[in-house]
Amino acid sequence: MLSSGQQMKIGTLRAIGHNIADSLGSGCGLLVGVYEMNVFGEASRSPNGVIDIDFLAGKATRGTASRALKAAIAKYREVLPAFCAKHGASMKDIKTLSARYSVDVPKGRIVVTVQDRAGRCWVDEYRGTPARHVKIVDKQGRIRTKRGPIKKLKVTAR
Repeated sequence: MLSSGQQMKIGTLRAIGHNIADSLGSGCGLLVGVYEMNVFGEASRSPNGVIDIDFLAGKATRGTASRALKAAIAKYREVLPAFCAKHGASMKDIKTLSARYSVDVPKGRIVVTVQDRAGRCWVDEYRGTPARHVKIVDKQGRIRTKRGPIKKLKVTAR
């Protein structure tokens, strides 16, 4: 834990966000003891093809989630304090921890948003299962991880 006045490294908080979001997205939530869930399948049946999850509140804030998925999301909220502590963080370090699951690309997309108590915010985009950063080719032809702000997801009416 950090003493007052010290800031948690945003990379640590991003790793926590990735791990929690990937666990839910994988369909096998070993972290919470729920072994069958399909957030991408439910997102595909949801209005606009997305499900937004607020992990701090333990709720789906957008889209239609089944009763079983809602229960699993609530369990992620319950284990979050211990999971943060295992990574040397505290719930007090996190102001926002959310994920958007969508099926607008093959194999699904997860957009994880993490904001720390100092207001620093980072948005990471992942694809597939397991969730991997999106890769791009830079001007010199090198493969790089896509960083920085992402374009707002298009929401299509169904």
